[in-house]
Amino acid sequence: MIGYVRGKISHLFPDSCFVDVNGVGYRVFIPQSTRQNLSKGAETTLFTYLNVREDALLLYGFSSQQEYDLFILLTSVSGIGPKVGLGILSAISPTDFIMAVGQKNFSLLTKIPGVGKKTAERIVLELKDKIGEADPDNVIIAAATDAAGSIQAEALQALLTLGYTQQEITPVLRKAAEATSVEEIIKLALKEFSGRS
Repeated sequence: MIGYVRGKISHLFPDSCFVDVNGVGYRVFIPQSTRQNLSKGAETTLFTYLNVREDALLLYGFSSQQEYDLFILLTSVSGIGPKVGLGILSAISPTDFIMAVGQKNFSLLTKIPGVGKKTAERIVLELKDKIGEADPDNVIIAAATDAAGSIQAEALQALLTLGYTQQEITPVLRKAAEATSVEEIIKLALKEFSGRS
């Protein structure tokens, strides 16, 4: 299993990109939310899921661990494969999706391309217990990943890369809601983490 790829974006397509990792170009299929965070020539880290089929090995990538986790949840629903999962993540923010499932908002779910009434019902039935009643921590993390290039998303990514866990980072993001730069959030986080040791 390929957990993540880190490299330079050499090409960007509507639903995928090439990540150049030491001269090897990996085609990674991505949702729109991730694509908005990428730019040609920039270094990136994508959390990946390798879909093994008889005729192909397909790599799906996400700019945050939370998007990846939501994708894995979506593809655990019967009848939803990686392509549909990617389409759902492209059409709705993680926050709105979590809220829609928690509140059984079928009308919002059926507005997503490729999701009919039966699929929406299956999503709610199979995911409501896994997602719970829109856990506030999940919503905070999801909200941080919603805005393309938002400072919260960048800080989250940086702190995950430094080896901190989502559970450690969540309270810091909550405290840093008014922060105006990535550096400010990271300084606050490091101060918090050093105070605990």
